[in-house]
Amino acid sequence: MRDFPETLNEHLDRTATTICHAWRLTRSDGMVLGFAEHDRDLAFDGTVFSAATGFRASEVQSGLGLEADAADVAGAFSDAAISADDLALGRYDGARVEAFLVNWQSPADHALLWVRELGEVRAAGPAFAVELRSLAARLDQPRGRLYGSRCDADLGDGRCTKDISAPPFRLEAEIAGVSDEMTLIASGLDGRPAGWFGGGRVRFTTGLLAGLTADISAHRVEAGGARLDLWSPLARLPAPGDRIEVTAGCDKSFETCRAKFANGFNFQGFPFLPGSDFAYGYADTDTVHDGRPIVP
Repeated sequence: MRDFPETLNEHLDRTATTICHAWRLTRSDGMVLGFAEHDRDLAFDGTVFSAATGFRASEVQSGLGLEADAADVAGAFSDAAISADDLALGRYDGARVEAFLVNWQSPADHALLWVRELGEVRAAGPAFAVELRSLAARLDQPRGRLYGSRCDADLGDGRCTKDISAPPFRLEAEIAGVSDEMTLIASGLDGRPAGWFGGGRVRFTTGLLAGLTADISAHRVEAGGARLDLWSPLARLPAPGDRIEVTAGCDKSFETCRAKFANGFNFQGFPFLPGSDFAYGYADTDTVHDGRPIVP
């Protein structure tokens, strides 16, 4: 059972109440936005909740089990709050949403109802609808390590330990041209051979996409500059002259870890792990069995 402040309980016991809902949204970059279904702004719990009468929330049914319940919040785009570009570019993906019940005549009397994360975003013209997923949805995500011949660490993380914050593994460049939503032409990467940034990442530091990243599938060297092919299309196109940071890629093999990054000691894979073909092996007259190790 949820405990409400005593003053709020006393207010709810009255015949007439002055109650509304408010939402606090915290993006992954730390930006905090507040919205209230009221005709004036409310301030409590260190956040200003802007009047957003165009917002509405659907009902949600919660169970006692671990099922991931969901709800929806719908509203209209506003340049002062949530824009279509921000949603399309994924700036709100995985954002934390807190819902409050608040007495708008005395905002200090409020209670936290639930906490969820933003899921699927559906936009249609000047309006949008956002799915709110309960924290139980995290139970559907795989956890733990996968044992295989290739490394399962992210390049540069605490398990990899390789410092990739400086050249030649991270270089600053400039967008020279945009062929389409999956192809960028960058200048300033001439010193690196083809394929150096394949499997790496590009981070936009200026322009409309500032702060966003994209994964690189292939890196080619052309006359007009370095061609970077992306794994997925960009929701919005950058402009020529926008600045970017490009990080080298790793194909997770032991050979690349040793030769390209000189980091074989910290390799987080099992390159000599016998594969499925080994299980089907058998002794025959053509195989030499002299006691040597199977894996060199």
